[in-house]
Amino acid sequence: MTGAGVVGWWFRSRETGRITVAQLPNLALGIYVVAWASRKVLDPTGTLDTVLAVVAGAALLWWALDEIIRGVNPFRRVLGGAVLGWMVAGWLTG
Repeated sequence: MTGAGVVGWWFRSRETGRITVAQLPNLALGIYVVAWASRKVLDPTGTLDTVLAVVAGAALLWWALDEIIRGVNPFRRVLGGAVLGWMVAGWLTG
């Protein structure tokens, strides 16, 4: 397989045939970014902080699982798996 062949295999959408690194709209990732940014900008405490942390975590988990299951190319599936692994490691080390 040539270099272009490897790149094509990793990044080419199995649906459209186009190189795909990111896709819009991405509701799960959008929710994660808003919740994460809200925690950073507002620096909340108590219940609001907990709610934003849970929303951010749930949205990122949704995104990672969706990429693993429905990712359009190997890059997206591996990226979803890496994010899921990073999340699980964080939960385990806590």
